[in-house]
Amino acid sequence: LQLVESGGGLVQPAGSLTLSCAASGLTFSNYAMSSVRQAPGKGLEWVSAINSGRGSTTYIDSVKGRFTISRDNAKNTQYLQMNTLKPEDTALYYCSKDPWDDFEGIGYLDHWGQGPLVTVSS
Repeated sequence: LQLVESGGGLVQPAGSLTLSCAASGLTFSNYAMSSVRQAPGKGLEWVSAINSGRGSTTYIDSVKGRFTISRDNAKNTQYLQMNTLKPEDTALYYCSKDPWDDFEGIGYLDHWGQGPLVTVSS
């Protein structure tokens, strides 16, 4: 099983960036997916999740209205669209797989992408 991420980089404050996470070696549509970030010098912070059924989504309060998580099961890919980015969004961003069809907690995530760096700075 592999999760391969792309789309990180440097963006100015108020800018936008989209991260992609391509999955292989699993029946992607069976599992919920999450995005987790780690800011410099800080611990892991769960950001968002999308379940495997109706694609229901949940977000941490600090990104509500700015970030959108989505998935394309035909392409085995999860996306994180990030708008109105702030310097405090600077972090490594990991896509991660849940072992079930719905998000149950960061401690249960069982596979992780490589975590591209997103830097928000002028």
